[in-house]
Amino acid sequence: MARLAVLLAFILSLAGVAQAEERSSLLPAVPKATGEPHAEGNEYWRKNHMEMMRHDRDLTLRMGDREIEASLKGCFDCHAVKDDHGMPVTYTSEKHFCRVCHDYAAVKVDCFMCHRSTPDGVDEHAINGDSHAGLMTSPEGDAGAGAVAGYLERLARPARRTMMTSTTTSGADE
Repeated sequence: MARLAVLLAFILSLAGVAQAEERSSLLPAVPKATGEPHAEGNEYWRKNHMEMMRHDRDLTLRMGDREIEASLKGCFDCHAVKDDHGMPVTYTSEKHFCRVCHDYAAVKVDCFMCHRSTPDGVDEHAINGDSHAGLMTSPEGDAGAGAVAGYLERLARPARRTMMTSTTTSGADE
């Protein structure tokens, strides 16, 4: 009888281990970073990275402070994931550091529509073979500047029509 109780306890303990292992397999496998650990700890960054990026965005864009200690650009110095050929993957790859958790959480990230998704010195055009907006470092000559000017002009047209219509309408009532 005692042997049966020990055997039952052993089987139940294995079930707990199997269940814990099963739960951990449901979480994303986050790629290891290569640099020094964050002073605040990984858990802090996991929970607060979006608020910190918003804060830094506001300091940079609205206040003109470009000396931000932590930047999106700096993230990839330690968090660049490499492919089978040793090249950093871009955000288009499911292996990209940011995508691992964001895909798991079903969160759409739009940072890389404007920002690069690899460390400095990596030619993202060559990796992706596309002309993704986030991979453009600057408008390409006069053609690029003309395209930007044309885009802004098209955006302004509906606003002008609305202003002209409201002016015409308000003038007719007088």
